[in-house]
Formats: sequence, structure tokens, C-alpha cells
Amino acid sequence: MKFIDFVSREAIRTTIDVDNKEQVIRSMATALLESGKIAEDEQESIVEAILKREELGSTGIGRGVAVPHTKHPSVSELVGTVAVSEEGVDFDSLDGEKVHLLFLLVSPPDRPGDHLRALENISRQLRDETFCRFLKQSKTPDDVWQLLEEADNNQFV
Repeated sequence: MKFIDFVSREAIRTTIDVDNKEQVIRSMATALLESGKIAEDEQESIVEAILKREELGSTGIGRGVAVPHTKHPSVSELVGTVAVSEEGVDFDSLDGEKVHLLFLLVSPPDRPGDHLRALENISRQLRDETFCRFLKQSKTPDDVWQLLEEADNNQFV
């Protein structure tokens, strides 16, 4: 699975002006709403599902990266977005560090394979230091999209 298969280009944000986990999840869900990927009447339910998943253990996986995600019946296909925070967000990460790169995923409950393949792709790409460094330096959504396309074409790993 490639980034372009699930990341909504219109929902990418590079200027996140929040400082905690719940705020950034809400901001990213709003970006998905504004890009037409989730329904307005389902937004709060999706945010709550992601926050409930976070209670099981932080998806702040270390090295400045978090991958908040959930399965939700309101979506018919896997949708996601990317956010970059220059200042960093307190995300209760496993290593205690602030998060600068966030990938948010929402998938239908009946498509667990897509969900797992997307998580696998994200984690594989994020192991590449160059990819992470360039993403953190991205100033515009177009910069992020270009990097995702390059990653999809195996230009990093």
C-alpha cells in the first residue's frame, strides 16, 4: 500500500498550532472533514474513537513520530492525513519526546488488511532518517505530498 492510496492531499497540514494530543487529533480530523473524507456528523465520534485507542497505549512511537488511528464504521475506505508540527506536540510518546510528524488513519472495520498495510508502510518509511528529516522540514502541504510520492517510488528505503 502506498501513501497516495490513503493520504488525502487536501487534508495535509504543515502549520499545526496546538500543543497536546487531543488538540492535534481534533485538528487533523477537522482537516479530513474539510477535505470531504469524513462526514461532519461523524467527526466527534471518530475523534473519540482515536482518543479511546490512545488510552490503550500512546501511538507516539518515538523519534518525534505519532500514528494515531482507529477503525470506524462511517468510512467506506481507508483515509488519512499528515501533519507537521515545527514546535512539537506533547503526545505522551514512548520516548517522552515531543512529536513533530503525525500520520492519522481512519479505516472501515471490515477492511483490517488495508489498515495494517497502511501502518506497515508508514512505519517502514519512518525508519528512514532522511525521509523523516525532510518531512520535518516541509513548509507546505505540496512539499509533504512530493515526499510521500518519492517514498511511494522507493526513493528513500
